[in-house]
Amino acid sequence: MAVVNTSYPGVYVAEVPSGTRSITGVATSVTAFVGPTTRGPVDRAVTVDSYAGYERTFGGLGTPVGFAVRDYFANGGGQAVVVRVVSASAETAGFRQAGVEEGAARLDLRAANPGPWANTLRIDVDHDVADTSSTTRFNLSVTDPATSRQEVFRNLTTTPGPRFVVDVLAAESTFLRVVPPTGTAAIGRPLVTGEDTGYVVDEATADAALDGDDYNGEGFADAQRGIWALEHADPFTLLCVPPTDPAEGVDPTVLGVASQLCVTKRAVLIVDLPRGVLPADVPAAVAATELNGEAARNAAVFYPGLVQRDPTADGRTAEFASCGAVAGVIARTDATRGVWKAPAGVDASIAGGADLAVSLTDAENGRLNAIGVNCLRTFPGIGPVVWGARTMRGSDQLGDEYKYLPVRRLALHIESSLWRGTKWAVFEPNDEPLWSQLRLAVGSFMQGLFRQGAFQGTTPAEAYFVRCDKDTTTPEDVLAGRVNVLVGFAPVRPAEFVVLQIQQTTAAQA
Repeated sequence: MAVVNTSYPGVYVAEVPSGTRSITGVATSVTAFVGPTTRGPVDRAVTVDSYAGYERTFGGLGTPVGFAVRDYFANGGGQAVVVRVVSASAETAGFRQAGVEEGAARLDLRAANPGPWANTLRIDVDHDVADTSSTTRFNLSVTDPATSRQEVFRNLTTTPGPRFVVDVLAAESTFLRVVPPTGTAAIGRPLVTGEDTGYVVDEATADAALDGDDYNGEGFADAQRGIWALEHADPFTLLCVPPTDPAEGVDPTVLGVASQLCVTKRAVLIVDLPRGVLPADVPAAVAATELNGEAARNAAVFYPGLVQRDPTADGRTAEFASCGAVAGVIARTDATRGVWKAPAGVDASIAGGADLAVSLTDAENGRLNAIGVNCLRTFPGIGPVVWGARTMRGSDQLGDEYKYLPVRRLALHIESSLWRGTKWAVFEPNDEPLWSQLRLAVGSFMQGLFRQGAFQGTTPAEAYFVRCDKDTTTPEDVLAGRVNVLVGFAPVRPAEFVVLQIQQTTAAQA
């Protein structure tokens, strides 16, 4: 009870906290994409809310990630987290540099990030500043013809100060950076020119093919580079690593790291198989991913790839990874039905005019489904759809409790929501009042899921339970600073096989 200091006869009002706390469910379909892009910041997780946002930052199509992100938003995706990865050679040869000279004076500029995207940048410098007597002030503009975007920076200086060109470009420009001068030489006054004359240009070349070390090199985890840039990114629940070489697929070591990262982040890895794999070779291709054990609960493989037109190759058709489209279907299903609904069936259609690289028969579908491979099928009048919802522990031989993808994702959703929603309990007095508050908060959250149809059972007692009392938290736990909350739920499993029993009967028997 709140303490009220009384000093005069009258009525005193004090607000008393209710002690109840609510738990909000985390987002279920934020998808992370890792791999090469045509431009953009390197080794940094960037959140985009549309494909137009992706184009502005990372340059659109031209890489497997670009096509995957496009398919993701085309199929209902709502938010993406993108990490650009480049080869080690791009760190030295991947930048376009331009030196603007006037006699011995020189201003060395380079592209803000590697890639040939910067080879067409146009740089203009003038001295139309307020103080015309200044020999250190100038204006600089840079134009990107590919996107028609322009950046203009006025009253820059070549000496340290509030408008020091090095600091301003580093903080504000998405196109340029200043190459620090060697030794103690000062940055000279730039030449007034908008022509190529006066520029010393070192053009960037196309990025080399990536290998496993470019995603997960030595020291990358500590430096948060490559795939490890997701370590402190906004929460994501799906992860796509499109193959940079579709014929070879993703390096198994990269898939292994991605799978472990998904376990830590409570996310699901969507796995693509190499291009051109025939149905009979799928089991060997799945084994080659080397994803097994309990970590495989947080991974799902989809087959086959998608055949689409490639606008960057004069509209010729090519096979692309299906991970982006599948992630979009999952996001759409989450939004319309809930994370507990299997993202498969006639409603899980794949948009964007894509065809399937392989047309599967029912028998082939049955063999692949039994080993935990989710098939993409095309049916007359429906088009391409996702026709499977198992994790990579979904083989019939394993009998894993997380055989089905919606069951695993529901469990991860509950774990993440409770992990975030009960942090207030840390350092609270570990006694019955705290236990009661935890039971109420967690129970209210589970009741909300029950009302939405996330669990089996017709009553809450049949659907879930929440326990936090002297039986779950013993005196020894209290001395050790632990409070234990036991939560159980009965998930709704998908009706994967619908059996219709039909019998002939006579009119008299009817």
